[in-house]
Amino acid sequence: MSIGNSPTDDRPSVGRAIQQARVAARLTVEEVSASTRVRIPLVHAIEQDDFSRCGGDVYARGHLRTLARAVHLDPGPLIEQYDAEHGGRPEPTPAAPLFEAERIRPERRRPNWTAAMVAAIVAVVGFVGFTLFSDGGQGGGISVAGGDTNPDKPAPHPHTAPAEHPRPDPEPSDSAIAGLPKDKVTIKVIGRDGQSWISAKDANGKLLEDGLLRQGESKTFTDKERIDLVLGNAGAVQLYVNGKEVKEVGDQGSVERLSYTPGDPQAG
Repeated sequence: MSIGNSPTDDRPSVGRAIQQARVAARLTVEEVSASTRVRIPLVHAIEQDDFSRCGGDVYARGHLRTLARAVHLDPGPLIEQYDAEHGGRPEPTPAAPLFEAERIRPERRRPNWTAAMVAAIVAVVGFVGFTLFSDGGQGGGISVAGGDTNPDKPAPHPHTAPAEHPRPDPEPSDSAIAGLPKDKVTIKVIGRDGQSWISAKDANGKLLEDGLLRQGESKTFTDKERIDLVLGNAGAVQLYVNGKEVKEVGDQGSVERLSYTPGDPQAG
């Protein structure tokens, strides 16, 4: 689009003024394009007053400033002439009223879910504590079937565990004896009154045990034919053979060598 000169103004058009200044400065379009980095087709279009390739008034003004400086022209009058020929520069929209309206608008507060959850937890804990305290103050308790109902017996401290006493090994009952295999020999040795040294071998001479038996410990040995025992400090042990207790094993501090086969206890 070529605008041309205004009929009331003898000044050349904006594009024509740039072209004349370029020719007067003895510069080619290629040289101006190289120094300003404005593409050659765009320089030709501007010199023909065709600003449609600039991409808008803002870019057109920028190109005019760049080209005017390259051809030694004052860009100010060219920009004013361009604005006059293209409807003038748009007035900026005042932003103060919008800013004031946004500033005085109250900010919506979001609910504080964390504080609400903490308050709910505190309420639940307080209710549970109040309930437990009320039950304890009224003397109410939970009755357990089969428990001790003696009111005079003091209750154990809630933080003190009852003392555990070692339970003695129960003596074999008739049913336990009947459950033992009759075709094998089964021996059980218990450290009753102290520690003892024991050694046990099967019928083939294989060593089953050789070491110290402490008080409260027990060892059990089984073989199809025979078990040979050596008991140090024999009086400190309790001996069961095939489910039956051997009453007299030996004296305190004595060493006894014993041999047992399937059936009733018989010393070899």
